[in-house]
Amino acid sequence: MGKVKIKKKETRIDMTAMSDVTVLLLTFFMLTSTFLQKEPVQVITPPSVSEEKVPVANLLSVLVSPEGKVYLEVLGSQDSTDNKRKGSENVRAHMLQNMAEQYNALHPGANISFTPEELATFSKCNAFGVPITRMKEWLKLPTDQRDKALEAGPGVPIDMNEDPNKPNEFQLWVKAAYNSIDDELKDAVVKGNGIAIKADQTTPYSVVNVVMDNLQTIKMNKFTLMTALKTEEE
Repeated sequence: MGKVKIKKKETRIDMTAMSDVTVLLLTFFMLTSTFLQKEPVQVITPPSVSEEKVPVANLLSVLVSPEGKVYLEVLGSQDSTDNKRKGSENVRAHMLQNMAEQYNALHPGANISFTPEELATFSKCNAFGVPITRMKEWLKLPTDQRDKALEAGPGVPIDMNEDPNKPNEFQLWVKAAYNSIDDELKDAVVKGNGIAIKADQTTPYSVVNVVMDNLQTIKMNKFTLMTALKTEEE
């Protein structure tokens, strides 16, 4: 008696639906991800056992190189469709305007101002570190040249003035951040988690101490130090 042949079913799986889901997920992550921008100098923070996470919004970061150069990074509230006013770009633009006003008030004869185009350019800069008198010149440079100028430049002037009533530029920038249009950033500065010092593990303590002295001189006594999580080997 002959064998009954069973018709084989096709084993091909239709991957169209899976491909559609993959593309949708990829698009979602691309649109919602925040890409890290290049910092002016590479900094390897010292290890510690603290597990407190660095805020991703409402933060003024003070980046200190081993040579003592100081750079600043500013983040406002996380951008949202219903409140762009408190986004990082608007906070930076307002901060630059406030900085110019403070500098002009302390230096008779100075007439530093910025055009809407220059404010828009600065608002997109994640980190900066040039004297305010050279800011317009720096903003006119192409993006790649601005990065090189930061590396070769002096950073934000931080030397203490003999007159305690005349803040230096670093202190003026911190005050400009405190006077931000974003109340959440101002509150974070008051509470102590709105200012973070990020220094390389090889940076001498005396260099970092200069930054802390500058903050305490203007009554900013609460700030944090960024560190990396210590591993078991360490």
